Amino acid sequence: MTRVAVATTSQLAADGANEVAELGGNAVDCALAAALTTMNTEPGVCALAGSAFVTIWRPDEDPVTIDGNVAAPGQGVAAAERGKGAETVTLDYGGGITTLVGSGAVAVPGSLAAIERAWQRFGSARWSDLFVPVVRATREGFPLSRACHYYLGFSGKAIFDRSQDGFDALHHEDGTLCKQGDLIVVPHLADSLGAIADEGAQVFYRGELAQRISSHVRENGGALSMADLENFEAVERPSLTVDIGDWTIATTPPPVIGGSVLSAMLLACSDLPHRRWTREALERLIHVQRSVLNYRRSRMDLAEDIGAEAQKLLALATDTAGLSQWASASTVHTSAVDENGVACAVTASSGYGSGEMPANTGLWLNNCLGEIELNRRGLDAGPPGVRLPSNMAPSVARRTGRVLAAGSPGADRITTALHQFLVNLLQMEMSLEEAIAHPRLHIDMSGDADRLMAEPGLDLPEVDLPVNVMPDLNMYFGGIGATLVDRETGFEIASDPRREGGTRICGGRSQ
Repeated sequence: MTRVAVATTSQLAADGANEVAELGGNAVDCALAAALTTMNTEPGVCALAGSAFVTIWRPDEDPVTIDGNVAAPGQGVAAAERGKGAETVTLDYGGGITTLVGSGAVAVPGSLAAIERAWQRFGSARWSDLFVPVVRATREGFPLSRACHYYLGFSGKAIFDRSQDGFDALHHEDGTLCKQGDLIVVPHLADSLGAIADEGAQVFYRGELAQRISSHVRENGGALSMADLENFEAVERPSLTVDIGDWTIATTPPPVIGGSVLSAMLLACSDLPHRRWTREALERLIHVQRSVLNYRRSRMDLAEDIGAEAQKLLALATDTAGLSQWASASTVHTSAVDENGVACAVTASSGYGSGEMPANTGLWLNNCLGEIELNRRGLDAGPPGVRLPSNMAPSVARRTGRVLAAGSPGADRITTALHQFLVNLLQMEMSLEEAIAHPRLHIDMSGDADRLMAEPGLDLPEVDLPVNVMPDLNMYFGGIGATLVDRETGFEIASDPRREGGTRICGGRSQ
């Protein structure tokens, strides 16, 4: 049995990965099994009918990223019928977030296609083995996590009370929201997952589940058609790589925005003179975030050719003067490395959730068309089939004798959380646990005015922005999960204290 280290969003998912390792799984199988568990047992935070990216790097091969990003719907749908069927809600989460929900906000889901493609290319266990832990958990019930309970406190009434099955899953008989630790059973979810385990992803994209999903969305004003589902394919691309010191980092390539933004931030901070976050270093970090994120907002979010703009951004990243001119939803992540040096990082998202659950499926649908801070093109986001913008950046890094897999949930905070973690680990030489737990900051550009969001414990410099310091470490700032294998010292694993997290050396003891 191959030994695999896994860091993910719950101990339930980490233990499920161990079960798959015992069935003959490698790092990719374990990561995919854990990802399936987190997608389906983190209600509100993520769901299967969303988007996912999988970055995989095997020894002596080039890294690849499998793109299962959501796409604009509407194949076979008249133009006059697109761009409808959504409503605006505002949540107090993270200091205030506005998003669109309802069937009109549902994009073509790609997560399951990416998982199946990754398994076909790199897995060693049976397809049905990947589903054993998640089918059991959803059939018997799983505990409501702290992160889910926290987010549902903001979004439950506004979003997740829209379907009767969804409401019943998350509430007691008296109508009160379930508490942290309460067992959750989502009606029909285990049956849907069992069908996928038996028949493959085709049942979701071309079979009975596809019919139910498309019919529900079309009947309620959305544009997602059977043709959208039938024609969707995950795409395998060469990963974007960047060298930082003696490490090479592989992440999501264009047309994904997240990997390019992360790489640019890493390059722009690659010459920090200190091994700690001094006030001067934080000032540099804030400047880099403002510059890179403003470039993204101004040049990349609406670009016809994201690859060309990404090349310009990466060229600017080491040009201090050139970069200076630009200083103006919910996800889950799993990382895995094995003793053979195979690394896999999986990040998945369903946005803030549409609240829509087709009858008798147990499947909450995404609201990725309605993520206003990411999808600035609106509900009719372009020609049907075009991929939507994404900040997701599951990443793998190598240097001689060491392999790292890492990633984070956190919507538009994904890239800034990952950047600070990687600087902490690779440049400031913190331990894996310290690099994840260190306080973070983020330049929030999602509203009418930019603001600096920060956690306590940072010696912040003076800035010309409103500053909001949270009272404690907060899940708003992401939830890094990272695994590392060193040829001489073995495994290191760590999950983020901002979320419950779960770690496991598969074939070994629970952490």
